[in-house]
Amino acid sequence: MNHIRQFLAIALCLLVSTACSGSKKDDNKQTDTAGENVKFNPKDKALVVFFSHAGDNYAVGNIAVGNTKIVADYISDITGADQFEIKTNKYDGMAYRPLCDLAKQEQEDNELPEFEGSVDVSQYQTIFVGGPVWWGTWPQVMFSFFKKYDLNGKTLIPFTTHEGSGLGACVDDLKDTYPQANVTGQFSIYGHDVRTGKDRVEKWLKKLGF
Repeated sequence: MNHIRQFLAIALCLLVSTACSGSKKDDNKQTDTAGENVKFNPKDKALVVFFSHAGDNYAVGNIAVGNTKIVADYISDITGADQFEIKTNKYDGMAYRPLCDLAKQEQEDNELPEFEGSVDVSQYQTIFVGGPVWWGTWPQVMFSFFKKYDLNGKTLIPFTTHEGSGLGACVDDLKDTYPQANVTGQFSIYGHDVRTGKDRVEKWLKKLGF
């Protein structure tokens, strides 16, 4: 889906008030999609895999806890899901604009930054996959995780935080990466709304049967 990412990146560059995740738009652009193909057994354990950026963020300033981390915590609180946070120190202490420039360069170079830790994904059939939208898709460090772990055959539920670009190409890119996975039930929320958005996350999860 390289053409989709390129189109989204160009569109974002043309906006006056822009961010790595896009400009602010109408709240109706937020996406809650019921997952008709989610088959979750409450006795089974789900996993939340996510990348979240603390520090200088568009619309919310310098934050100690990243927007996506807050949503991931909501999911775990409500469903009891385990977590694996994709962590890298590459972006630590960076101001917002230089970080956007770096994220764009990483995407253009198809760079796969290293991340910390590991997780046994074999024990999970349902995996939530979350991150901010950077230049129309997942941050490149998430593609590093995707390259390392085979999630084909699993149910993958994408969720994103953003400031205008919704899900971007994240769903399509996840499907391209894992063509034999069941990618369904996607959700997106504005980063500046996550701190008061637990009820929206809970409503979404109820639609999925959790």
